[in-house]
Amino acid sequence: MELDSLLVRVARGDEAAFEQVYDRLAGPVYGVIRKVVRDPAQSEEVAQEALLEVWRTALRFNPAMGSAVTWVLTIAHRRAIDRVRSVTAAADREQRAASVSIPAPDEVADLVEASLDRERVRRCLQGLTDAQRESITLAYYGGHSYRQVAVLLGAALGTVKTRIRDGLIRMRDCLGVN
Repeated sequence: MELDSLLVRVARGDEAAFEQVYDRLAGPVYGVIRKVVRDPAQSEEVAQEALLEVWRTALRFNPAMGSAVTWVLTIAHRRAIDRVRSVTAAADREQRAASVSIPAPDEVADLVEASLDRERVRRCLQGLTDAQRESITLAYYGGHSYRQVAVLLGAALGTVKTRIRDGLIRMRDCLGVN
């Protein structure tokens, strides 16, 4: 049976179809991952994760967009890249943690002051309406544009802008900023 049609059956929860996909693609998936990850044990683990993702996300496969092999190997490659990035980030974190120095007294005072400022902001945020707080949180902490906030909240763009403006005015007053 053709892999494209097998993946369509996998999307419907057909375990036998998944077994066939697994049997046909486990080797190529491992090969792609092994080229990126290099470590055989980690490559096996990432291959299992990638094939599990194929099982879970088979509904996203669209034969009109490309072949099943390409789709599966793309998932495998992305998983391999994610693993390499994760391992690199973990090594960087460990290196930074090993080189952490004890802060000077001035740094401690700055840290305490920053912590108190964060607490004041948190308290002032709690004084806003739910709509204002949610809009400001998405825009300033979530990094979304006003248009994106409007879409996320299902509200008109003008409404979101007004909520944010009014919320920021209330925050300014609460914080005592001129």
